[in-house]
Amino acid sequence: MRAELSMAGIPSQKKKGLNSLITDLKRYKWLFLMALPGLLAIFIFSYLPMFGVIIAFKEYRVADGIIGSRWCGFDNFKYLFSTRDAWNITYNTIFLNALFIITGTIGGIILALLVNEVKNKWLVKFYQSALFLPYFISWVIVSYFVYALLSFDMGIVNKILISMGIEPIQWYNEPGLWPAILVAVNLWKNVGYGCLIYLAGIMGIDGDLYEAATIDGANKMQQIIKITIPLLSPLIITLTLMSIGRIFFADFGLFFNVTFDTGTLYSTTNVIDTYVFRSLRFSGDVGMASAAGFYQAFVGFILVSLSNLVVKKINPDRALF
Repeated sequence: MRAELSMAGIPSQKKKGLNSLITDLKRYKWLFLMALPGLLAIFIFSYLPMFGVIIAFKEYRVADGIIGSRWCGFDNFKYLFSTRDAWNITYNTIFLNALFIITGTIGGIILALLVNEVKNKWLVKFYQSALFLPYFISWVIVSYFVYALLSFDMGIVNKILISMGIEPIQWYNEPGLWPAILVAVNLWKNVGYGCLIYLAGIMGIDGDLYEAATIDGANKMQQIIKITIPLLSPLIITLTLMSIGRIFFADFGLFFNVTFDTGTLYSTTNVIDTYVFRSLRFSGDVGMASAAGFYQAFVGFILVSLSNLVVKKINPDRALF
């Protein structure tokens, strides 16, 4: 009898859920309409291409097409990991992206705190524009900025070193220096973007909290530590988790253009994306390139899931999902 009642209640529950969905669509129709272009873009460029993942398990031939090409199992993955560079490019990708995440997060928060202390609205707009401008500059242009600084013969840095009586450095022949150089270049270009996001989060904090803290005798540093950072932590965690999800995806423009694809720098600047590009350019092995992309996406999913699980164990309210 109880089972019959529970089964009878299923259609009514489904009908109730459908009615609730229709009500929400009517109530928030303009919001859904505003979100429609973004949802379509995600569907077209993120979900439809997932069909192509089968290329990673096929011996792809243009004449046969994706469907007609012969299945080869995990042969493409074996080829990717059998090369002597496989673990080097994996380490470089994770290590450098981890440095980018750490420095970008810290730099963005510090700059946001500094800009927030500027009371002149015209200066605030100027600082925001100046910090955000490098984000729109192409990596090709940035690469020539870097070359103007680090060129052996005409570079500004070497000229300064010579004027100080120090021997000039052949920057493009010193792979050990490039992790620091790439971190600095990436920070210069992208820190403004993160700064604006954190600044928006800071501006959303209730000003009464700071007034109450000031009355209680808290100085600026104490207010930042006790109020700003804790209230920003959900935003910091969310952005960090999203960055961790793409830690296996390197910024191709940064690693390929800024280094001028110099072979002597491969030991510290060769990452998965540039390695796959070079392999595809010289060998035309689409299956191996697809296998590398699938490997990046799968490991990125595992990392963001594990990171989110750790956050959920510490504080469930701060988890991404």
